[in-house]
Amino acid sequence: MPGAKEWLILATVALVQLIVVLDGTIVAIALPQAQLDLGLSNATRSWAITIYALTFGSLLLLGGLLVSRLGMKRALMVGLIGFAASSAFGGLVRHGGELIAARGLQGIFAALMAPAALAILTTSFSSGPGRNIAFAVFGTCAGIGAAIGLLMGGVLTEFVSWRWTLLINVPIVAAIVIMGSFTLPKSAPLTGKRIDVPGVVLIVAGLAALVYGLTLAEHGWTAPETLAFLAVGIVLIAAFVVVESRVAHPLLPLRVITDRVRGTAIFVQAIAGAMMIGTMLYLAFHLQLVLGMPPFMAGLATMPQTLATLIVAGFGVRFLDRFGPKPFLVGGLLITGLALLHLSQVSADGSYAAQVLPALIISGIGMGLVFMPLQNVAMRGVEPADAGVAGAVLNAASQVGGSVGLAIFTSLASIAAAGGNDAGDLVASHAAVFWVSCLMMLGTAVVAFCVLPRGIAKQSGPDHTPIAVH
Repeated sequence: MPGAKEWLILATVALVQLIVVLDGTIVAIALPQAQLDLGLSNATRSWAITIYALTFGSLLLLGGLLVSRLGMKRALMVGLIGFAASSAFGGLVRHGGELIAARGLQGIFAALMAPAALAILTTSFSSGPGRNIAFAVFGTCAGIGAAIGLLMGGVLTEFVSWRWTLLINVPIVAAIVIMGSFTLPKSAPLTGKRIDVPGVVLIVAGLAALVYGLTLAEHGWTAPETLAFLAVGIVLIAAFVVVESRVAHPLLPLRVITDRVRGTAIFVQAIAGAMMIGTMLYLAFHLQLVLGMPPFMAGLATMPQTLATLIVAGFGVRFLDRFGPKPFLVGGLLITGLALLHLSQVSADGSYAAQVLPALIISGIGMGLVFMPLQNVAMRGVEPADAGVAGAVLNAASQVGGSVGLAIFTSLASIAAAGGNDAGDLVASHAAVFWVSCLMMLGTAVVAFCVLPRGIAKQSGPDHTPIAVH
């Protein structure tokens, strides 16, 4: 089993993972008050969430490459400092556009932090039972981060100010930097290869066009502007794949994603990211705007899901080697889908105890089963030189899935509300999001069941040579 030094490393990188994930939702509960203070419209308010996920996800591949060029520890420290600075800027803004810009900057630096943290974890826990535990902890932080973000956002918005949903990052990051300075091993750069500039431009522009096109869909899926941006996004992403297959030093070596097991894990991560970000945002709206909860109570009301996830992940990790990850992944997706089916039955005169609480507990159980083995499965067998990129792809899947999913959910919610803003219209929009999320989870369970081989990765032996650190 790993010693005290390894557990301190795990604590440090788990905190990094937690902060980059919770910042995806911490602003969600604060949005109604931020919207009033900064003059954001209903159409633009969701961009405070979307832009973070979009810049984070689209730049994670570049972040993974920079981790290799700078060294894991140096890359993490640069990302942390930049993240703190952009958070401070966001907490002091005076206009809605400035808030969106600050959130975009947060996403840029998070794109450096996340792959660095995962690469450090992968190289520090190369094999054995300790690796299962480490990745279960790390994956659970990803799974519960969105809910913790909602709780923190509710506390800060109600008792201090919505601005502290951003400013709180400054002291937290300062603590992580101090802790990491002593606990994290130094690592030499692994590669000096050139940055794939065409790849960076194509994937960032392609994802931006795709997400923007999806946000325009609320005005009609067949509108010329919607179709144009969607078409441009698809063409640019396809061009990215072609370029990556031909350049000498690709931003994304296609071997990282073409592995059957890893590719499935990345797909599951993308759908889970879309579901978590979308449902958490619209659940926050439902709790406040329909059920009338103040921000703190709305955040607290989401905690049963987090507690269920923690309990299941903590208890279930001991059975991973016995059964392998496939039963956990498939079963967790099915359970989460059923929970969302229950949540889609919300009504204007319904209660939290009857319509929301059971769904949160059941979905927490399901997502605990999913997140517990997911990152370990995705990172098994990764070559040392690909560790940073593989970690970036896995995190990118969650964030890109979240940004694309939120754009789709925003359009669906707007269409379901039919332009109205009373309780019935809001419930219709929220129920539409929960129903589509249910279908996504059930469909993903079918894919995972059909594609993942039986008995995958039951062994806990070494799967690669650790990257040398000093």
